[in-house]
Amino acid sequence: MHTCLRLLARGDQVIGVDNLNDYYDVSLKEARLVRLFGYSNFSFHRISVEDRASMAELFASEKPERVIHLAAQAGVRYSLSNPHAYIDANLQGFVNVLEGCRHNGVKHIAYASSSSVYGGNTGLPFSEHDNIDHPVSLYAATKKANELMAHTYSHLFRLPTTGLRFFTVYGPWGRPDMALFLFTKAILEGKPIDVFNHGQMVRDFTYIDDIVEGVIRVVDKPATPNLAFDPSNPDPATSNAPYRVFNIGNNQPTPLMEYITALEAALGKTAQRNFLPMQAGDVPATAANTEELNAWVGFKPNTPVIDGVGRFVEWYRDHYKS
Repeated sequence: MHTCLRLLARGDQVIGVDNLNDYYDVSLKEARLVRLFGYSNFSFHRISVEDRASMAELFASEKPERVIHLAAQAGVRYSLSNPHAYIDANLQGFVNVLEGCRHNGVKHIAYASSSSVYGGNTGLPFSEHDNIDHPVSLYAATKKANELMAHTYSHLFRLPTTGLRFFTVYGPWGRPDMALFLFTKAILEGKPIDVFNHGQMVRDFTYIDDIVEGVIRVVDKPATPNLAFDPSNPDPATSNAPYRVFNIGNNQPTPLMEYITALEAALGKTAQRNFLPMQAGDVPATAANTEELNAWVGFKPNTPVIDGVGRFVEWYRDHYKS
């Protein structure tokens, strides 16, 4: 929604695709759509990306010039109990999008990857030049697979593809299954919050407006081959095909307890903490090296957590009248 609003405001013709499934509150998704329907240059198709025939028909009829692919089955923990949802949306869905791009002259596709691809890596900050062969969740594995699939299409069909590895996105209108949303709701209701790994977590919390800025700058600059690419010593971040991957994170890793403190300050209420062990598929720390993104499009996220959390709380109180 945030990306669409930016594109619409600058005059682009935007075609939105979503299946509005019930993984989380459908009314929140519908409320986002209401904001977009206020623009005459926006149209919407209720389609699942894994619906091969509908996606092929959509690409053939609309002939988009560029594609921003943000649809996916999200969430690490959900993948433990619902693995097939990730195969359907993230693998089958993504190949349908790639095929649509291939057969309809799309000039560039920018797609959401994830910091989760770094898996068991412990060297911080994470760099696009790192090996990512050890995912620790099926969600992470599907996101790595997306990067591999994109490279194949860049190599075989010269389709410019750019993957953006998002780092813990948060902000107004965000997903209700994410920590900030869950914490805010619980604190306002006087209920305890679940704090995993006994609070010993660090995340590179990245504000939504910074993510959108990065996405739009990247889609405006199609990937190109790296002329210095050495196949005898291949760099995971580039290729001799028109393929790129970039981290997009705040480059300010924040301990989870500091994040909670910022939320308490914004709410004016103290959280009751329920400390729990690390959950399967989770990692203790993430941090993004964003030098490559900055070199490519002249931008790196920089919104302080205290500011971003404050804006989320302001939106939450207004939206839910709490």
